[in-house]
Amino acid sequence: MDEASLRENAIRLAFRGDTKAFEEFCRTVREGVPEADCAVLRGSAVTGFRHSDNAPFDADGPGTSDLDLTLVGAEVLRYYILTGYFIPGIHTRPLSDKDPDIAPDLVPLRERLMAMVRRPVNIQASRDWFQVMRGELFDQPYLTLFGSVSEE
Repeated sequence: MDEASLRENAIRLAFRGDTKAFEEFCRTVREGVPEADCAVLRGSAVTGFRHSDNAPFDADGPGTSDLDLTLVGAEVLRYYILTGYFIPGIHTRPLSDKDPDIAPDLVPLRERLMAMVRRPVNIQASRDWFQVMRGELFDQPYLTLFGSVSEE
């Protein structure tokens, strides 16, 4: 899928067709985490279907699908505690209801984003090259919200 299709999906599915709400979400992330080189949205909000079983976005009812936000860059990794990593110093687990304590300073941003979209928002962090690898090698599409994903 190209960037325009991913953006169209995200606005239609996660932001109920409201481009201004999408832009406000992007602005809120950018202002909330100025250290981020980039932020991307991944998962069913951009593809339209769940990876695990191909169920459509919000298959379990309105507001049931989450948004998978990834902050990209070396500096954003400092928000996560050591046990909050899949790969220390490279790629974190998502700050989510399952792991609400792994990035305490990001909790207020997460709560604000969830209030905006009225659904769960999970926040992960990765180095640039790892995000490139996930997208290109593992064919995990993502929509760039701001900045640019580039290899370090």
